[in-house]
Amino acid sequence: MKRYAIYYLPPPGPLATFGAEWLGWDPVRGVRVAQPMSTDALVAQPRKYGLHATLKAPFRLDGTQQDLEAAVSELARSLSPVWPGELAVSQIGRFLALVPQGDQAGLNDLAAQVVETLDPFRAPLTDGEIARRHPERLSERQRALLDRWGYPFVMEEFRFHITLTGPTDMTADAMVPMVAPVLPAKFGIHEICLVGEGDDGMFRLIRRYPI
Repeated sequence: MKRYAIYYLPPPGPLATFGAEWLGWDPVRGVRVAQPMSTDALVAQPRKYGLHATLKAPFRLDGTQQDLEAAVSELARSLSPVWPGELAVSQIGRFLALVPQGDQAGLNDLAAQVVETLDPFRAPLTDGEIARRHPERLSERQRALLDRWGYPFVMEEFRFHITLTGPTDMTADAMVPMVAPVLPAKFGIHEICLVGEGDDGMFRLIRRYPI
C-alpha cells in the first residue's frame, strides 16, 4: 500500500450502497460502480476515497502493516461508541457533506485519540507533501498542527464530515432528496476502519475494528 488511513465507513446497508453508486467506487469490494445519479465532474475528487469520514488522514507508513493492524485493534478496544446526532446535508466550503447535528464532543475526542495513538506509525512529511497542503493558506495554528500531526484539520480544527461532492455550485437542498431516504434513523460510530491506498490511487478497506 502507498498510504494508510483511519476512516469511518458506513456499515453494510442503504447508506453504504448509496455511497458506492453515488461516487462510483466501492472501497469495501475495491471495485468501480456505475453512477446512475451523479456525474464525474461532481464526484471525481472524492471518488478515490469512497464514502467516508476521515479520522486519521492518509499517511505513509513508518513500520509494518502487521504492527499497524495490531495497534489499531488495541486502540479500538479502548474506545467507546459515540452517537453524535442525526446526519444532515451541509455545505462545507465549496463541497457538500453529511454532518452530525448533535453534541460532537465525544466524537471529537475519539478522533483525537485515533490521531495521537497511531501517529508513531506515520512517516514524516516530505517537502512535497507539505507543499500539497498549501501551508500559505493555513492559519498559524493549522500550520502547527500540520507540522505536529501531519494534517492541519485535527484536534480543535477537526470537523467530522462524510464527503459527498467535490467543489460544486449544487446546494444542500438539492442534495437532500437523493440522500435522505438512506440516512440511518440514529447515527452512531461503533467501529473504525483501516484503509489503504493501492498503486492505482484508490482506497480500499483492509479491516473493520469494532469499538
